[in-house]
Order: sequence, then C-alpha cells, then structure tokens
Amino acid sequence: MATHYETLGVSQDASGEEIKKAYRKLARKLHPDVNPGEEAAERFKAVTHAYEVLSDAEKRRNYDATGNENGNGGQGGNGFGGFGDIFDQFFGGGGGQAGPRSRTEAGRDALVRVQVSLEDAVKGSVHPLTLRTAVRCSVCEGTCVEPGSHPVTCEICHGSGHIQRPVRSILGQMMTVAECPACQGYGTTLPKPCPECSGAGRVAETVEKSLRIPAGVATGTRIQLSGQGEAGPGGGPAGDLYVEVEVERHPVFEREGNDLRAVLTVPMTAAALGTDVSLETFDGAKDISIKPGTESGDTVSLDDLGVPRLRGGGRGDLIVEVRVATPRGLDEEQRELLEKLAELRGESFTEGKFEQRGLMSRLRDKLRG
Repeated sequence: MATHYETLGVSQDASGEEIKKAYRKLARKLHPDVNPGEEAAERFKAVTHAYEVLSDAEKRRNYDATGNENGNGGQGGNGFGGFGDIFDQFFGGGGGQAGPRSRTEAGRDALVRVQVSLEDAVKGSVHPLTLRTAVRCSVCEGTCVEPGSHPVTCEICHGSGHIQRPVRSILGQMMTVAECPACQGYGTTLPKPCPECSGAGRVAETVEKSLRIPAGVATGTRIQLSGQGEAGPGGGPAGDLYVEVEVERHPVFEREGNDLRAVLTVPMTAAALGTDVSLETFDGAKDISIKPGTESGDTVSLDDLGVPRLRGGGRGDLIVEVRVATPRGLDEEQRELLEKLAELRGESFTEGKFEQRGLMSRLRDKLRG
C-alpha cells in the first residue's frame, strides 16, 4: 500500500507548504467536477485523507514514527493482542479505534420515473427531465467553509474524532470510546461554515436535464446516468441517477414483445373483391394488400416495422389483423342486390332462415323449369 507521501507525490521531508501545494494540484485534477470517473473518485478520497494526516503536525509525527496515523504502529493500545479486539467489540476499547470520519462522502443514488409514448419507445427520443436533488454548493465548492477559511483541528479530541471515558462494569472500571461531541467524529471543526450550505458542502436545487430515450425501451426499462445522482457531502462524488421508463398505451398499436399489432376494419365488398389499403405507421404511410376472399381474423405481416431490439439490433414486425365489417341499414335497392348475390351463390333465405342449396337441388330446379 502506498504511503501518504507517495499518494501526494512528495518526499518525507517535504514542508507543509509543499504538501499543501501538491494536494491542491492533485485535488484540481481529480475533483469529480473535472474528472467524474470512479477511479478518480477513489484517488480523490485517498489524496484528501493523506493531506488530512500530513497537514496536521501531531498526526504527521505519529505517522512518521509508527507508520500508523493513530500513533500505535497498527497494534491495539491495551496490550492484550488478539484479546483486545474482543474487548473493543463489547466495551469500545482503547487505542485501536478507527480514525476520524471524513466529511467527504459519496452521494446517494436516485430513482425517477418517466412516461413516454409508444412512438418514442419505437423511434427513441430526447425527454426533458426535472428533478429536485442535492448539488455541490457553488459558494464553497464542497469545502463546507467560507471561501478563504478552512477547518481546524478539534481542541477536545485533538483530531482523533473520539474521546475516552471511564465506565464501571462487572469487570471493574474500564475505558470506553465514544464519538467526540464537539466535532461529531470529524476530528475538525468549522469556525466559519459556508453560509450558503451551512457547512454541508451541498444544497438542494431543482435541475433540468435532457434524457436520451433509446429506441426499443419497454415499461420497466431502467436507464443509468452515472454521476448524475445526489452530490455527496463535503464535495464527495455524486451517486448515479436511475430513470425507470413507463410506455403509454397507444390508440391504434399494441405492443407484443418486439412486434406491433393493429386491427384494420374493411368493408365486406373490399374483403370479397380484394383491395389495397393505406395504413399510417410510425414509419409513414404503408400500403396493405387485402387479398380477395379475406376473412375476419386473417393477418397481414409487414416485416421490420415493429419495435427495435434494445440489444442485438433488428426490429420486430407489424402484424395487422383484418376485420370484415358487415353492412348495416340497407335500403331496398341494396337489399335486393344482396339477395340477388345470394341467389347466384346458391344461398337462399326462406322466412328469415338461411339455406345453403347444394348442386343437386339447383339441378332439379333447372330440370323443372
């Protein structure tokens, strides 16, 4: 593991000014606003922690002497070796506690839901997004203090973030470790907290974003926007923003997987004689050929006019179901024409009852005539 000096890129005898200069240079390079990558965020945390140790005279002396910033060479201060860990778990323990908390933390992930039309799901679109979230304070830039000010070492815990208190137990008087009430465990206090964010390093704002909806999304699809969630406290990297999509119903088309389905109603005469019908699709007007003798329930498939596959490429089909409309409200002339057609086809209606006349019965009628 790299030492704090190696992390900052300075020698062990570097002056305080050299350490500060090296930290500022690296912080500008690795700051999440400039370099939003996950690796840069981890390095930013390491650089910040190294500076917190080496910029404090007492911590630096302990670190130089023991190689451990707690000043005990990495061993527990109670002298019991492995037993010290057990006592620490139950009673808090002595010198083996963790160091001070960092004010810099990663922001939380956020989840929002958006509704898009079926056409947007097929074609893809850019969707406006408005949300209330935490953003880095523009006044202090996440430092939590007024510009020109800086945190100071806590006078109560001397930068450790913890204090020791004697307590009585069945084993006698023991020392317990608690979070420092003066600095809340940070090891530093803010004599001049930023007036804009009250020392949090972030503020709540309503932000506007443009969300690209890829072609092929379905209800339940989640889109991940890395680093666009809530900003972290103390200038920490932002979390991720997840957008869950809900596709609205369409008055004409219904989605089945990557296929689209539609119902086309045609007159009885068009179904019997055959025709071409123009249908408006998401890809413009398309002609559909209705073959002579088409019946209700027959389908016509238009290839590659369905929904694009979100992964793998290609598109589904547009499947059109034909429904034949039965004519209603016939006038006398129309009724006579249909009756004539029925007679020519060997179909008759006697007292409202349909009869399908076969070849032999029609032959007998001709012989009688």
